Amino acid sequence: MDTKNKVIENTDSSGFVLLSDIIPEALLDIRYYTTFNFLGERVDGYEEPVALMTREAALALKEVSDDAISRGYRLKNFDTYRPQCAVDHFVRWADKTRELAMKDYFYPEIDKRFLFQEGFVALKSGHSRGSTVDLTLFDMATQKDLDVGGTFDYFGSLSWAQNTESITEEQAANRKMLRDLMLSHGFHPLAEEWWHFTLDNEPYPDTYFTFPVNSHQVKKQEIFAEKLEKDQEFRLRFFDFAMNLSEKNKTILNTAASQVVSQSMAELRGFAEKENVAIDENQLNTAVNKFMHDITEMIGQILK
Repeated sequence: MDTKNKVIENTDSSGFVLLSDIIPEALLDIRYYTTFNFLGERVDGYEEPVALMTREAALALKEVSDDAISRGYRLKNFDTYRPQCAVDHFVRWADKTRELAMKDYFYPEIDKRFLFQEGFVALKSGHSRGSTVDLTLFDMATQKDLDVGGTFDYFGSLSWAQNTESITEEQAANRKMLRDLMLSHGFHPLAEEWWHFTLDNEPYPDTYFTFPVNSHQVKKQEIFAEKLEKDQEFRLRFFDFAMNLSEKNKTILNTAASQVVSQSMAELRGFAEKENVAIDENQLNTAVNKFMHDITEMIGQILK
């Protein structure tokens, strides 16, 4: 979880999409919506078990998903966009030193008072910028998560992305496969967390969003044909657009046809001059005019 000097908070979710709309084949295990997380309770701001991301990050992750599927894996997402109120919840939890219900599973090696000092929790998270994802690979052959020698949100050296001392060669190779997949599609990793990746060219590098995680934050795109059928105002706008497009294309095609005819006439005259034969200009102009009239009518029929 990282911090930037310039902090802008924003409630505008218009640049975000539901990950399931972009990658329906991805699995969702949204831990902070459940009690199976290091707090032992649902985290503030997670109102539905859905994943939101910036459109740019989701489209890049779609490429990762397609690549993974070709190798026999699916993406399993633990967390994507995380509202600032969730991070604030982490901070309040860390101050409650007696709440240790999930210590044995998530942070047995460290006193929760030092989670900020050790960098496992921060006052501002890259997740709140909307282009960071926590994920693993799900093996479609075994129907299990890929064995990477560690669990999501384990606070300890076992989670270091390139830790090869505490895990087997196979587990290290599996971590590398996940890392390479993400790197090859424009994400960079976090050294302390094998599951954590951020889009290189994230669209909001200095903005931390505060809206909650729920499907209402995302305005789904309507199917064009359905909207055309039920929305009269949209239908009128579309017909106006189509008419303007038709006239524009008609002008372009007429201009192109005129250029073709003009060039052809010039070449024909050149040929006649070379062969020392005469051309009846009246007959030629009549033929050209008829040709252009036919072309104009044909274009009009096509673009009706």
